[in-house]
Amino acid sequence: MYNVKDALGNGKNGLHYGPRILLPFVCDILKAVIDDDIIMDFSHVSKGAYYVKHDKFTEIYFLKHENILEDVSKYETIKMVVVDDEDDMFSIDNHIKISLNPLENHKLEISKLDDDVIFIE
Repeated sequence: MYNVKDALGNGKNGLHYGPRILLPFVCDILKAVIDDDIIMDFSHVSKGAYYVKHDKFTEIYFLKHENILEDVSKYETIKMVVVDDEDDMFSIDNHIKISLNPLENHKLEISKLDDDVIFIE
């Protein structure tokens, strides 16, 4: 099983299918920005998104998007703030900003966002 840092360091990719994203690590998601939506509520009653942590991966459903590949352009990736499952989410030092870029054939490119990248706080 990868954690976020290992997956980023090894160039590990995720997958996307319709509104569903699969990340190759287990994490907590604090915030997601997709198109004009800023999502900070991932509860089962959320209208934006929810996620499920499995033993070896994290599964996210973006409820307002039927097809992630069509809805997210190559210039506007999905931006997220995540915390490794085993890390303390209350320590800001453990918050990792990542970018998710959906590609053809269900491939999801995952990269770490640099500090100079604009990210809505």
